[in-house]
Amino acid sequence: MRSLKTKMVWSYLLLIVLVVSLLGASFAILMWNYYYGSAQSSVKQRVESAMALHGRSLSSLTLQDQADYLLQHMAEAGPTRIQLLNSAGELRIDSDGFAPDIRYATGDVKAAMNGEIGGWTGVDPFYGERVISVTAPLWNEARVISMIRYTSSLEQVDRMVANIIQMAAFAGLAVILLFLGLSLFLAQQIVKPIRELTRAARYMADGDWSRRASQRGKDEIGQLAETFNTMVSELNKREKLKNDFISSISHELRTPLTSIKGWSETLKESEPTEDDEEVKLGLSIISKETDRLAGLVEDLLDFSKLSARTMELQSETLDLNEPVKETVSQLAVREEGTKVKLIAAYGAGPILVNGDSNRLKQVVINLIDNAIKFTPPGGNVRVVTAADDEFATVTVSDTGSGIGAEDLPHVMEKFYKASNSHGGSGLGLAICKEIVQLHGGEMAIDSERGAGTIVKVKLPLVNGAKADRQH
Repeated sequence: MRSLKTKMVWSYLLLIVLVVSLLGASFAILMWNYYYGSAQSSVKQRVESAMALHGRSLSSLTLQDQADYLLQHMAEAGPTRIQLLNSAGELRIDSDGFAPDIRYATGDVKAAMNGEIGGWTGVDPFYGERVISVTAPLWNEARVISMIRYTSSLEQVDRMVANIIQMAAFAGLAVILLFLGLSLFLAQQIVKPIRELTRAARYMADGDWSRRASQRGKDEIGQLAETFNTMVSELNKREKLKNDFISSISHELRTPLTSIKGWSETLKESEPTEDDEEVKLGLSIISKETDRLAGLVEDLLDFSKLSARTMELQSETLDLNEPVKETVSQLAVREEGTKVKLIAAYGAGPILVNGDSNRLKQVVINLIDNAIKFTPPGGNVRVVTAADDEFATVTVSDTGSGIGAEDLPHVMEKFYKASNSHGGSGLGLAICKEIVQLHGGEMAIDSERGAGTIVKVKLPLVNGAKADRQH
């Protein structure tokens, strides 16, 4: 399997090679057309100038006189060779004064036989060199009697074009090598932090949660490393909460079990004639500790359902005052034992909401139970229901010890237990919040150390109740 670095380098390399090849080919075509086009245009201009100057004179002469005229008036020193051909393409004389037995059938000659000025580029079949040739016809009345052919060697042009193309090829190769090195550097810069992230993830998979990814820059990979480190911190925090929860729930389960076991053995070994008060005390403790265990188990079951999103509400339209009143009545019997006064005030009813009566009672029971637990004897807990145009509210306030500023943002998190916790699973408020949210509402806590706590639950009113209140 090829690495990401190899794939990136190959991708960059193929792209650069393609771009350089296209640019190089375009440049080569441009140079080719420019130099060879210029050479052909130059020869053609010389032919047209010569025909304008000598064409009329040549047309009135015989072929032999044309040869003499060419040598006397048109021959000149230089790289251009001038040739006089008869109407069949046979060479009669050239500017050097030679007349070898040569017959041309190149494209320019064929065009001139048809009465047009023709051009051709290629290897001269008799001199063996690359040339550009342009041939013009000489007319006598309505027929071509002879042809003037100009040829120019392409040796210098070929050498110049070859040098330019060679230089362009070297430049293209240098660009490719430069970009290859640059792509290797860029790929390394991208892949290196990814490898570090992968290495840190492997350490995490092996159980070492102390590893962190190095953050390099503020680009996407840097943000990924920052997000990875944040995730590790959150996982560490949740792992600590989980361990604390396991430790706490183990202690919470062990304490009532020890009490139940101890009193069970005491009652088992008691003589039948002993005082019934001890039996009653033992049975009372067993009952309370059993209820405590049941509450812990219920919290765990509710947490499991909420985590799996399998909790179902038996929703109906109900008066919110009813489940609150039932809960207050149920918990009022605790006033005598706790010396905490429970006060309730209910808004003008009915306060209609869509909800599960049992789950709403569970929320109110948990909130009142927490308030009583953290309120010292002589204090009070107040429960108030009310409604406005949009929401029904249940407010539970106490005069207890309150919650510290460092704990307040976290008290509704799963497994969290404040430093002044009096025991419990650390799931109660989290479960209450989840149940309220399942009802489409929200729960907020306001508290200050030593000044008590206020918990407010808001639930949406049903549409009919909203309309009645607006009227």
